Amino acid sequence: MGFIVKAGIIGLLLSLGASYYIYSKISEIPETPVLDEVWWGKGSPGKEDTAIKPFKIDISKDILDDLKHRLNNALPFQPPLEGAKQHYGMNSNLLSNIVDYWKNTYNWTERQKFLNQYPQYTTSIQGLNIHYIHVKPTIPKSSNVKVLPLLIIHGWPGSVREFYEIIPLLTTPQKGRNFVFEVIAPSLPGYGFSEATNKPGLSATRMAQIFKNLMKRIGYEKYYIQGGDWGALIVSLMSLLYPENVLGAHSNMCVCDSNICHLKNFLVGTMYPSLVATEEEMPHYAPVPSKMAYLILESGYMHIQSTKPDTVGTALRDSPVGLAAYIIEKFTTWTNPAWKDLEDGGLTKRYTMDQLLDNVMIYWVTRSITTSQRLYSEMFNKEVFSQKLQEIPVTVPTGCARFSHDITVHPESLLRHKYHNLVHLSLYEDGGHFAALELPKVLAEDIYETVEKII
Repeated sequence: MGFIVKAGIIGLLLSLGASYYIYSKISEIPETPVLDEVWWGKGSPGKEDTAIKPFKIDISKDILDDLKHRLNNALPFQPPLEGAKQHYGMNSNLLSNIVDYWKNTYNWTERQKFLNQYPQYTTSIQGLNIHYIHVKPTIPKSSNVKVLPLLIIHGWPGSVREFYEIIPLLTTPQKGRNFVFEVIAPSLPGYGFSEATNKPGLSATRMAQIFKNLMKRIGYEKYYIQGGDWGALIVSLMSLLYPENVLGAHSNMCVCDSNICHLKNFLVGTMYPSLVATEEEMPHYAPVPSKMAYLILESGYMHIQSTKPDTVGTALRDSPVGLAAYIIEKFTTWTNPAWKDLEDGGLTKRYTMDQLLDNVMIYWVTRSITTSQRLYSEMFNKEVFSQKLQEIPVTVPTGCARFSHDITVHPESLLRHKYHNLVHLSLYEDGGHFAALELPKVLAEDIYETVEKII
């Protein structure tokens, strides 16, 4: 009996030791890498034109005539299954209504004027011509309101169009607040009016470097940053790579992707979710079966774009109807998954058709759908994984706005593993993935509240 007890104690000690070793290994924080500066333009590095040039969207008649021809000559749509609604992707009845509006009501002359309402510029950064919107607030000389630079970054399948409704809220002084923002909103490289790379390897990490250099070019060494989707990841990367430049960060898609979070999420969370999420967070917590099913259902595009972006990009670049279906479908299910059960996809509950088609048009007229999708491939490769950036915590003061219908909503207990200086955390019962376009007033207020806690 004594031998059995001793063996049991030894086994327990070995198990504890092994567990401690595994925990210590997966919780190791790697060194923050120092990135070399890559020339992403054509050929070998050359002398860069550092001038900042005014920019206006001006699409040629040839491109617009070609679009009209393609829309008018699109093949008949495949009839949808009876009662399918949006469960097989975009219902062709809904798509038919969108295309009809595009052909007969949507007015590019008016929309181009709308898109040109804010000052826009381009400048060459690391060999790429980067496009950005730059809006300064109007402040009386006698005012004591401080102007804070704010870089806001979009994702896929969005564009700078997402920010047109929130920009006035961020650049207009708010009652009771002694600060307002000067907004810089760039198009990601390869998206819209920003030039695409000519070389492989332009990941979100490298885009973080480009945007740090962009802010320096504009004249800012220190600034605030905000983003969603890829923009959220770039915000996180800028915070950990360049904490000396980032005064504070805000994200509407905060996540923790470290080994510790995965362990806590899938081992503890799946069996005892109440140990990971609060009662308020529980309905939105990923290990809940319905939420896990939603993640699987909505992530098929990611696998395609991270493995064969050029193949699917060829089809989407050739068909404006296909492009509209592929992009606008995300504004249905990513805004509210329940909208799959609606014949109209729920789109008009939150968006106007002009807003949705403005975004599609930016992809179409710039022929940037393929180059935008390549970012997924650049993020799922050995080089990015070897950097282990997901294991490095963010120490910059950070605010996280969580919208209940977003693709993923992480509980506070996970987020604090990643964001060691989490100064603001909110959870909204309404809203989804495209917060700046869906609920600009709500998101703007959340940004103000975060920065108010930092300054």
